[in-house]
Amino acid sequence: MKPIELLKIDGNSGGYWALLAGLGVLVLMGLGATYYMEHNGHIVTGMTNQIVWGTPHVFAVFLIVAASGALNVASISSVFGKTMYKPLAPLSAVLSLALLVGGLAVLVLDLGRPDRLIVAMTYYNFKSIFAWNIILHTGFMGIVLAYFWFMLEPRMKRFSKTAGFFAFVWRLILTTGTGSIFGFLVARQAYDAAIMAPMFIIMSFSFGLAIFILVVMATYGGTERPLGDAMLFKLKNLLGVFVAAVLYFVMVYHLTNLYGTEHHGIERFILLDGGIYTQLFWFIQVGVGSILPLIMLYHPSLGKSRGIIALASVLVIVGGLAQMYVIIIGGQAYPLVLFPGMTVESGFFDGVVNSYNPSVPEVVLGVSGIAMALAIVMVAIKALHMLPARLDDATVDPHHASRSESDAAQAKAAA
Repeated sequence: MKPIELLKIDGNSGGYWALLAGLGVLVLMGLGATYYMEHNGHIVTGMTNQIVWGTPHVFAVFLIVAASGALNVASISSVFGKTMYKPLAPLSAVLSLALLVGGLAVLVLDLGRPDRLIVAMTYYNFKSIFAWNIILHTGFMGIVLAYFWFMLEPRMKRFSKTAGFFAFVWRLILTTGTGSIFGFLVARQAYDAAIMAPMFIIMSFSFGLAIFILVVMATYGGTERPLGDAMLFKLKNLLGVFVAAVLYFVMVYHLTNLYGTEHHGIERFILLDGGIYTQLFWFIQVGVGSILPLIMLYHPSLGKSRGIIALASVLVIVGGLAQMYVIIIGGQAYPLVLFPGMTVESGFFDGVVNSYNPSVPEVVLGVSGIAMALAIVMVAIKALHMLPARLDDATVDPHHASRSESDAAQAKAAA
């Protein structure tokens, strides 16, 4: 592969500043939504004593999980020695950090008492998976920041491979911790499963890469820098593998639950009788977010269209948000089984499916986290020399020239 120069973008166009301003407005709206919820209390949201994790948590956990997956490209280049991906490694690291910051911002602002985070950071209960995650999140940011610095600083590049390895291992631990939040909650019929941890890991690969593809396409399209098919098609094929893997883990998760009688109730709720949760699962998560993107990405002709690749990536993200909604909110909506095999009747919603309707402030806060992440990336590519000047086929694919000559020879022979 030819040497590739890393440059910052000019960022002086009206379109750049308009997009950055739009993202800034969304972030401010998120802060306004936070103030509104804090000032009036969470009674103005759809959350209740039964459903304490609402739509902001859906966005927050999605962004945190996607942050781990966004580091895929950097990990592939450093850990697995695929030099073709190396030019995009700095962008991969920055996007990973930005998504994590956006997700944690939403999470902290949705706590009800953000100031209580200080207690969680200074007094640790190591029996709590939430305490573990504070260490995992801060550790991930520190390691990825060091990794990013090593990649850009010529004097430190010799350490970038080692830092990349540590970042790869830490991101797996981080996503395992996020998945284990749900896997360790044995009281909830929808969560009590060890497969949650590996499923969240493969979900991170899919969601993060989908976002990364969209960021790369938007960045190179907006700056008019060349982006060849060789790089883009490798990324989209890899995305297809991850989407199929997520679908496989979801299938195994539900089949495992169906095997155990104690989980038949929650499985019937999610798969058949859950109303909006059943619809989101089958139509959005499985249909629109998994099967349709797989068809689009691997279709002989559709899979070569950049518009279709972008659309497939968007659908993967939509499906990912639906999956998080079903897991987080659907899992809380199903009533707790306090005494298995017994009928419990009281005035405290025992045995009753919990209702939840997302409020506008909740959705605005969640969207503001995405806007914050994208704004961080936009500022970074303008301030730092981290974006490859060109990624055309002749630059990133060492066999491009020989293939072109072979194709030309075949065409001449056929003529």
